[in-house]
Amino acid sequence: MIGITRRQAIGTMGAAAAFATGLGRPVLAETAAGAAGIDQALTEAVKSGRVPGVVALAANDKGTIYSGAFGVRSLAQSQAMTVDSVFWIASMTKAVTTAAAMQMVEQGKLKLDQPASEILPDLASAQVLEGFDAAGTPQLRPAKRPITLRQLLTHTAGYTYDIWNENTGRYEKQANLPALITCKDDALKTPLAFDPGDRWEYGINIDFAGKMVEKVSGERLESYFHEHIFGPLGMADTSFKLSQSQRERLVAMHARGADGSLKPIEFEMPQEPEFFMGGGGLYSTGSDYLKFVRMFLNHGSLDGKTVLRPETVAMMGQNQIGDVNVVVLKSVLPDSSLDAEFFPGMVKKWGLGFMINTETAPTGRSAGSLAWAGLANTYFWIDPTKNIAGVILMQLLPFADPQALQTFAEFESRLYKVA
Repeated sequence: MIGITRRQAIGTMGAAAAFATGLGRPVLAETAAGAAGIDQALTEAVKSGRVPGVVALAANDKGTIYSGAFGVRSLAQSQAMTVDSVFWIASMTKAVTTAAAMQMVEQGKLKLDQPASEILPDLASAQVLEGFDAAGTPQLRPAKRPITLRQLLTHTAGYTYDIWNENTGRYEKQANLPALITCKDDALKTPLAFDPGDRWEYGINIDFAGKMVEKVSGERLESYFHEHIFGPLGMADTSFKLSQSQRERLVAMHARGADGSLKPIEFEMPQEPEFFMGGGGLYSTGSDYLKFVRMFLNHGSLDGKTVLRPETVAMMGQNQIGDVNVVVLKSVLPDSSLDAEFFPGMVKKWGLGFMINTETAPTGRSAGSLAWAGLANTYFWIDPTKNIAGVILMQLLPFADPQALQTFAEFESRLYKVA
């Protein structure tokens, strides 16, 4: 799970509205007792008001071992949560875009260590923001080395997010750039925070990887995903653009107030974007995303359909950043995210598309497992050692919300006790 400071926990663990209609039931688990334990934990998360609703699923390489839906899609409308409810999965999109990029690498259309500017010429002029002078003018210089696809896929290229990097946000305001969530091309015109390859910092890197896939495939990312990933895996409910059927099952976004209460807020990704956000634009269901992670448990294939070669899947799960480590995400915009770190005190690495924990986690997750998350408190992990993968979806801000994290930790811990 993600760790938080004691101060943040005190600030966000206040009273929440107790609203627990529409409680769901698990579909399948290894044992009835195990299912009941998970069931109880997620029911309590809703009854106590910690979260409005939650969908949780787990699988091994053979199929689903747990599936449950609890609470409501919206505190304003009281529609019962269902396993096929549709969530904005935000940065869980990154693993999908990385898989697409690796398909292009397999075909020889992209190379991990070629200058990315050979595909996206604008990246040749990338500049590093060193700070601001006394007058507030940005101090920029050319990057010392070219950006590569490997660096983009591992968040070592130098691009950051304004949520966790103050200078990036300051530059965006001064340059009058649109917010990233608008999916306008100009939103990507931020400078680098450091020279490519120097360190790990989370950012918009995968959005450029998505543009590289579009360039060499000749397809928009939405079409490419459906044809080469979603179609083969049977992910009929995953897309950038919402269908009418998806809208009818859409989960509302909620925001945590200072008093700990939750309320629905207006939110929707642009439906006619200038660019499809490969770093965070997808909507999906728990059932769909479980198919995606099961594909990795099955070394790149699922139900007779091959998406990636076994050697590619193996490479994606290996440390690709050498001696560099994944670091704490220090929040600049606390309404969007609190300070966040998976497994505090543990060394974390990054593969291609995934964070890698280097030790066994307190929840039972094996060392060498793969994982990541989405801004609205959606999470997944893939544990090849114990042959288990899990997905848990909520829809609330800020990211790393302690009560959402508690729900995630209880689900994962109880699952490992019975799986």
